[in-house]
Amino acid sequence: MRVIIAEDSVLLRGGMARLLEDAGIEIVAQVGDADALLAAVARHDDVDLCLVDIRMPPTYSEEGMHAAIRIRKEHPDVAVLLLSQHVVGTYASQLLGGGASKVGYLLKDRVADIDEFLQTLRRIADGGTAIDPEVVAQLLSRNTDNVLDRLSPRETEVLAAMAEGLNNAGIAARLFITERAVEKHIRSIFTKLNLLPDTHEHRRVLAVLQYLRASSRQP
Repeated sequence: MRVIIAEDSVLLRGGMARLLEDAGIEIVAQVGDADALLAAVARHDDVDLCLVDIRMPPTYSEEGMHAAIRIRKEHPDVAVLLLSQHVVGTYASQLLGGGASKVGYLLKDRVADIDEFLQTLRRIADGGTAIDPEVVAQLLSRNTDNVLDRLSPRETEVLAAMAEGLNNAGIAARLFITERAVEKHIRSIFTKLNLLPDTHEHRRVLAVLQYLRASSRQP
């Protein structure tokens, strides 16, 4: 895997680079701002994944987010994993807009769990999605009056696990149920969220996106 790291903190950037190199991942560029990130992606057309800090110079607001959205639009084969210091559910919703794949949003604290972090990188690079469990937990804790009220408690748990990027086997292990039961719940979720079969859209991602959008509304 070939990776570009975009992080304004030299210390954190260097630490992640060493961590990934020790795992056999090639770092093709390390940059400190969004403009340099976009230039690096244009220069390295064989990059597989970009690790992107959401807040970077000059304003430290959403430069990384905007760069990530542009990368996904102009270079759809390049995966993007956003890193954030704090939970902001709308970031996950923005990144998944349009039923995107190869995207993820994690808190920076997750980097400390090296094995899990590396698994997440590979899952995203292979075409999956990954939303930080803390984001999912905070969204679930909010009182909402929306389409998610149609789901049963177990279906909500399954959808939350889907938002974290777990496949059916992972969801079954998390919830101590069979994969057949997971498949049944997912079919029910699709029906209740009016996500009909469509060869042009990924219903699993669309279900997660609908979940994030609905749950992130202010109570």
